[in-house]
Amino acid sequence: MFEDESGVSLLPSVRATWAPRGHTSVLRHRFNWKRLSLAGALVYEPDGSDAHLVFELRAGACNDEPLIEFLSDLNDIEQRPVLLIRDGLPAHRSRRMTDWLERQRDWLSVEQLPGYAPDLNPLEQAWGNLKSQEHANLCSDTIEALAEVAEDRLDRIGTDADLCFAFLKHSACAYDSSKPAITQTFFRTRTQGRRDFCRCATTNAGD
Repeated sequence: MFEDESGVSLLPSVRATWAPRGHTSVLRHRFNWKRLSLAGALVYEPDGSDAHLVFELRAGACNDEPLIEFLSDLNDIEQRPVLLIRDGLPAHRSRRMTDWLERQRDWLSVEQLPGYAPDLNPLEQAWGNLKSQEHANLCSDTIEALAEVAEDRLDRIGTDADLCFAFLKHSACAYDSSKPAITQTFFRTRTQGRRDFCRCATTNAGD
């Protein structure tokens, strides 16, 4: 399971588009900086049979407290032991988060990705998909309208296993389910010229 955070705001994500010859495309918006924090987890079955996205949108900063709430909700949804792979965001390493993780060892194992390596996390592909599709050049008047568009797109991503696996394929990580035991999951970088990141996680039912 890969976890990551992002955000969306009323400032439009500017992307290339089409326009009549001689007419420059113009985006009209209110220069409003209202923002929603976004937390998500891409969940891959150990045998590579399925994948889905779990996400949460909320107002305010994405610090350790809402992340703990998100992971608690995630446990209620998955109801099984998981391996969580994520970056070294300060909120992931805070004292409150560390103390909470110590109490979750019966179901949650955590591995940290190498520093300065966002390309290793397939959730970066999911956020990019959202911002380059439905949110591209979108000028919403209210944060509620923006949230509705984001939730609709992320719901469709979350139920499209092929798309979730495509995000993994296009990240710098490779999924290897060739081992006979479905409890073994391997992730390795395909990036040349730097230290490889390799993990072998063995759990009873890990992601």
